[in-house]
Amino acid sequence: MARSWFGAALSEAAREHHVINSLASGRRLALRMILLQLAVAVIVGLAFLTQGPRDAWAAAAGATSVALGTALLAWRTFAGMDGGGMTMWRVLSGVVLKWIVIFGGLVTILGHWKLPPLAAITGLVAAYAINLLAFRFKG
Repeated sequence: MARSWFGAALSEAAREHHVINSLASGRRLALRMILLQLAVAVIVGLAFLTQGPRDAWAAAAGATSVALGTALLAWRTFAGMDGGGMTMWRVLSGVVLKWIVIFGGLVTILGHWKLPPLAAITGLVAAYAINLLAFRFKG
């Protein structure tokens, strides 16, 4: 009798899923990071407005390209619930797509629109620095 109770308790414990971070937690973190990056885009754009509208657009566009890349990464990463291997491929493909968007945005800002490079790179760096802050403060 004691053995069957112990076996039932072990099988019940094996069925419980204890995870450190849930998907909902990751989605909330990604949304918070994207919103903070968009806020930085506005702030950096307003800060560079003192140097002129072209600088303001360049800074805001640089930061916005990072926010778009982060949104694409989050969308790709949290698209579905699969096994570990498939999840890893989703994360890797999301990171590759994120960097394509960021570099493509930078090439568009500097090459096509001919906006000031210092403002664009400052906006990009400022928005990317949010990654460090978003992981530091949990909410």
